[in-house]
Amino acid sequence: MAELQEGSDIASWLYATQECLRSALSSIRAHGLRSMLTMLGVIIGVASVICVIALVQGLSQSITRQFEGLGSSTLTLRSYTPLEDQLRGKLNRLRPSDLDELRFRIDGITHITPTVFAGQRFGAEVRNGANTANGQLLGTTANFQDVQQMFPKSGRFLTDSDEDSRRRVAVLGEQMRKDLKLPENPEGQFVQIGREWFKVIGVMEPRGEVFGQNQDAYLLMPYSTALAVTGVITQPDLWISFSVVDLDSVDNVKQRVAALIRRVHAIHADQPDDFVVEAADTLANTFKTISTTITLVVAGIVGISLLVGGIGIMNIMLVSVTERTREVGIAKALGAPRQFILLQFLIEAMLLATLGGLIGIGLGFGLAYGIAGAIPSFPSPSVPWWAVLGSCLFSTFIGMVFGILPASKAANLAPIDALRYE
Repeated sequence: MAELQEGSDIASWLYATQECLRSALSSIRAHGLRSMLTMLGVIIGVASVICVIALVQGLSQSITRQFEGLGSSTLTLRSYTPLEDQLRGKLNRLRPSDLDELRFRIDGITHITPTVFAGQRFGAEVRNGANTANGQLLGTTANFQDVQQMFPKSGRFLTDSDEDSRRRVAVLGEQMRKDLKLPENPEGQFVQIGREWFKVIGVMEPRGEVFGQNQDAYLLMPYSTALAVTGVITQPDLWISFSVVDLDSVDNVKQRVAALIRRVHAIHADQPDDFVVEAADTLANTFKTISTTITLVVAGIVGISLLVGGIGIMNIMLVSVTERTREVGIAKALGAPRQFILLQFLIEAMLLATLGGLIGIGLGFGLAYGIAGAIPSFPSPSVPWWAVLGSCLFSTFIGMVFGILPASKAANLAPIDALRYE
């Protein structure tokens, strides 16, 4: 008998929930404009959250893809000078002797390659007849493509023979090729840097833009050639990149490299490093942290608009309770339990908030793709599943929280007072 009674109670609650849902939908349809205005706060809040998350996640994934080929086993050693020292004219450098120390004293690394900035550090002019291009001029070795995972799309890369012979040869970035108005396969053409002529032997695969900065405006030449033709043989400032053989020993290698360079540079224990050892994916990991922080902060700020939307739902539901006081009185007079009245108004509030959340998700998608399409070279938006699910659940939660007061007010109405209400 107890099991039959329990089954009957469950069936009655399911039927009551179904009727409450039907009643809520009827009420929303009957007051379409008012319902839409009620949901407006939730729609705007959810749309803003989805739009921001889509844009930030899309940008983050684009940057991650730029660095995913490098992996965390690639390390770069570069000089570092504090701003106050730079203002005093002091500049720390990494020299060829540091390269030799790494090459012969550190075990467990491979593909070690130096990079020197030829000419002006932040760009120099390259000429092809009447056409000019500005970009980074870098001197490096054949190992550069293995360390950086950058390969030619046409022609060939620099070789050890080019390095040993100090050949005047160059590999161009795709943007440099376009700016110089060279053909798709420019191998054999000559470009001019200052008074020197370089033979083009290849063009690198394009990498696109990051933060609006084109990554393909560069020219690579042999390391020894760069030292010879740019006048930096005596005081070059190198960037030294290398791969760690054992991925599990990356931290150990970083510590050994740091200890070695401190000893070579005669840095005392109480003095800071004049160099930095960083992983190739440091920028990507840093941006992930920044993007997560931005997402959380914006979500928190926009959450305020969801609370405002919840207050709007509560106000309209209180008005609805007042309008339907006689209806509640009739239902109670016919034997409707308090829980049924409570459930009826609570479901209506939750339904308003959930519908507003769903509309906001669709609007947020549209805004994200519209904004991304309006910004040149901006990566496609990406909305993770947790953002969509979280928006739906939070909207429903807002409806439940702000629907409790109107629902309780309706459920606590005395039948006689409700029937007398005009």
